[in-house]
Amino acid sequence: MKKLFALGVVIGLAGVVAWATSLSAEPPKKNPHVGQLRHVVLFRFKKDATPEAIKKVEGAFRELTVKVPGVLRYEWGTNVSPEPFADGFTHCFVLTFKNGKDRDAYLVHPAHKAFGKMLGPYLDKVMVVDFLVRD
Repeated sequence: MKKLFALGVVIGLAGVVAWATSLSAEPPKKNPHVGQLRHVVLFRFKKDATPEAIKKVEGAFRELTVKVPGVLRYEWGTNVSPEPFADGFTHCFVLTFKNGKDRDAYLVHPAHKAFGKMLGPYLDKVMVVDFLVRD
């Protein structure tokens, strides 16, 4: 019984130490990206789009982000989710803009318009979601 009591005291003290340590910890820092605009683009390619055509689109998207001013960050990848909810969308591109004004300028830029025309023959469907980063 004494051993169980001693074990309980040790466990209890460990919890108090962990709690006290958490009180002295610094508060979480504010996300420095709050207010930035994320432009998320998903592509579902046509069934007859060749791997070469898809590579061409991937490269053209990357080039687009340096041709148009205002893109702070560019990330992309292909779907690796084990969940069955992708609905055939295979490619995800995420562009970060300082604000909606920069995104709006990107959307009407001639290089973006030209990319859309080049992409058209290979694309079955596109989905776009934009959001402002929150804390």
